[in-house]
Amino acid sequence: MRSRSLRLAAPLVVGAVVLTACGSNKSESSGSSGGSTSGGNKTATIGLSAPLSGSLSSLGLGMKNSADLAVKQANAKQTVKGWTLKFDAEDDQGQANVGQQVASKLASQKDVVGVVGPLNSSVGQQEQPVLAQANITQISPANTNPSLTQGPDYSTGTKKRPFANYFRTATTDAVQGPFAAQYVVQTLGKKKVALVNDKKTYGAGLVGEFKKELTKEGGSVVADEAINPGDKDFSAVISKIKTAGPELLYYGGEYPEASLLSSQMKQANLNIPLMGGDGIYDPTYISVAKEAAEGDLATSVGAPAESLDTAKQFVADYKAGNYSEPFAAYGPYTYDAANVIISALAQVLPGKNAIDDSVRQAVVKAVQGTSIDGATGKVSFDQYGDTSNKTLTVYKVTSGAWKAEKTGSFQG
Repeated sequence: MRSRSLRLAAPLVVGAVVLTACGSNKSESSGSSGGSTSGGNKTATIGLSAPLSGSLSSLGLGMKNSADLAVKQANAKQTVKGWTLKFDAEDDQGQANVGQQVASKLASQKDVVGVVGPLNSSVGQQEQPVLAQANITQISPANTNPSLTQGPDYSTGTKKRPFANYFRTATTDAVQGPFAAQYVVQTLGKKKVALVNDKKTYGAGLVGEFKKELTKEGGSVVADEAINPGDKDFSAVISKIKTAGPELLYYGGEYPEASLLSSQMKQANLNIPLMGGDGIYDPTYISVAKEAAEGDLATSVGAPAESLDTAKQFVADYKAGNYSEPFAAYGPYTYDAANVIISALAQVLPGKNAIDDSVRQAVVKAVQGTSIDGATGKVSFDQYGDTSNKTLTVYKVTSGAWKAEKTGSFQG
């Protein structure tokens, strides 16, 4: 749930960053009011789209809880004068077609003024035009495919923002992929790499960015394979890769398939590290792959939350909130996304009597100009709606847990 061709910044002293969450079903996870303390009898709704059930729910539930925390705090402080905020968390199941339905449902509600999410870039692609037509601000804490903000021709240098209402607090794969490639060649000293992707927007895009930087760094792609989401038997792909003699396998996709791929690789005596992006950075990856995960690597956005002074209050407040699930990889970024929307509402809504199209447009404009001190640091957006924060961290499975190896930024 992104790096480029630059030097890595000096390593930071890091702690354990991302926690994970357990599964739940939609009925338990949606429709939260975000607290009952009222600043008035007028209501505005912040929606959320995330996988609240299914194989990616450990990430989605952390997102839901983090946004819920932001809304509850805003109501308790009466941040938006004269208004009470409601929170509507919807389960997109990590599927593009379901995400489109979620976006349509939220857009049809007259009080919805912003949407946080989704997790998956493929879901984001389907939701963008629906929410844009309704002028509803959307901020994803996890979408990383560059085309969502910079258009389909971004890789040729022709960048054009498709939707003015769409923003993200996570950096893009145009940063994450090269960041990982530099680490593989410069730090690990590995140049013969096998590539595997899951054919989805996120996975294929991430591998593409990694591949470009790998070759710039003098590395070579010895195998380039694809799997299907939901696959469980990777013996054929592993056989092809094994004959190519790679030193590392770089995977573009998410942890349900990656964990099985790593396990089956080691069973087939292909004893090389598997490395992926933020889509595999979750404790579930380790719990499924077990001992086979030892030594595997992942990159993820930002620095470990527990290493950031800016995140200490969020971590403490989240713990005090007694949520059933950890905040997971994207909790701090979700919390910041929700607070950016809340900050914009505090500028726009006082004095207004209802949510209409002009109010929604004003919220989009306010978000574009917003700069806040968030849990992840300074939060602001460039002309494409991308975050100004390009920090990433490399993690390694060590003694059965993800441990931060190096935090830096891509200097492109």
